Amino acid sequence: MSRLIVVGGGAAGMLCAIGGARSGKDVILIEKNEKLGKKLFITGKGRCNVTNAAEKDEFFSCIMSNPRFLYSSFSIFNNNDIVNMIEQNGVPLKTERGGRIFPKSDKSSDIIKALKKELDKLGVKVLLNTTVKSIIINNRRAKGVVTSKGEIEGDSIAICTGGASYSSTGSTGDGYKFAKLAGHGVTELVPSLVPINCNDGFLQELQGLSLKNVSLVCNYSGKQIYKDQGEMLFAHFGITGPLVLTLSSVLGKVDFNKVEIYIDLKPALDEQMLDNRLLRDFEKYKNKQFKSYLAELLPKAMIPVFLNLLKKYGITEDMKINSVKKEQRKELIKLLKRFTLNPISYRSLDFAIVTKGGINIKEINPKTMESKLINGLYFAGEILDVDGKTGGFNLQIAFTTGYCAGISS
Repeated sequence: MSRLIVVGGGAAGMLCAIGGARSGKDVILIEKNEKLGKKLFITGKGRCNVTNAAEKDEFFSCIMSNPRFLYSSFSIFNNNDIVNMIEQNGVPLKTERGGRIFPKSDKSSDIIKALKKELDKLGVKVLLNTTVKSIIINNRRAKGVVTSKGEIEGDSIAICTGGASYSSTGSTGDGYKFAKLAGHGVTELVPSLVPINCNDGFLQELQGLSLKNVSLVCNYSGKQIYKDQGEMLFAHFGITGPLVLTLSSVLGKVDFNKVEIYIDLKPALDEQMLDNRLLRDFEKYKNKQFKSYLAELLPKAMIPVFLNLLKKYGITEDMKINSVKKEQRKELIKLLKRFTLNPISYRSLDFAIVTKGGINIKEINPKTMESKLINGLYFAGEILDVDGKTGGFNLQIAFTTGYCAGISS
């Protein structure tokens, strides 16, 4: 019986071990933490967005880096397969907005339990609190690993150590080091599904404000590259929330000097419709103070910010609505439809859900996940230069590539 050594006990590592054991191998799964699935535990705010119910074409439209690389592996193990595996191990799932699939219990720990149950059924040997220090390679073939507890020989090695994001969960970039020592190229690593730092004076005032049903728009070099409606959040450093995280995955590696971001606070109304509404309101509230009227349009925290920005157009907080001129009303409309931010950078990898970049996929066999440089050496999961939008796509990349590496090793 051949032996597969899997390095890393996250989503990709557990599925790799399952795939390897299902195909008749003796599998040893090595994890440096005290338990499996530490990062999996915190995904989806502790609920674990397992995968996405999207059909194949839609699914691949949500893979932002190298989607074609996944075509072969996805045909072997896809989103329906991981759903079946988890439910067969006693954890019912549910589908929410945007096709996001979660455990019905809303507990990520149940997903980890289901995968551990499958590992146990298959007889996978799990070594916890064990750090892999290096990969043993002889004559361009992977032959084993050196761990904190000694050497372990194997016929194939799968590196499933995750990316460089959320380093507190153990994703400290070990796999990139192993890959480079084996001769592999690693593309630039940048944070993805990550909040964005902004340089705006009003951030302290808006900190903690959540906006729902707004539209976030991003232009790059003058061309619109992103527009979506949903939810976002202001923070002391800038902006975060679902719309912002998705934007970061679309933006990727960019020069922030060329990035323009603005919020449409009234996406259901075009400028003419909004003007008509304001005219009706102005007639209804003609004797009201401008500051009081803004409560009809804006969350409370935004009112002082708007008043400050509108000062230069001669608008004061205590002026009566019936004294607001047409030009001033137009400036209010512009601000409501185009509340502009000054983005300067992403937050660091420690705040990113996934890492964009990784092992050069040209050096990996897309059907098997085996290295084209070293026989018996496999890579799977976030360590590869493949990533997707928020919504369960990144976990599915890990599950798919992990399983394929396991059955192919």
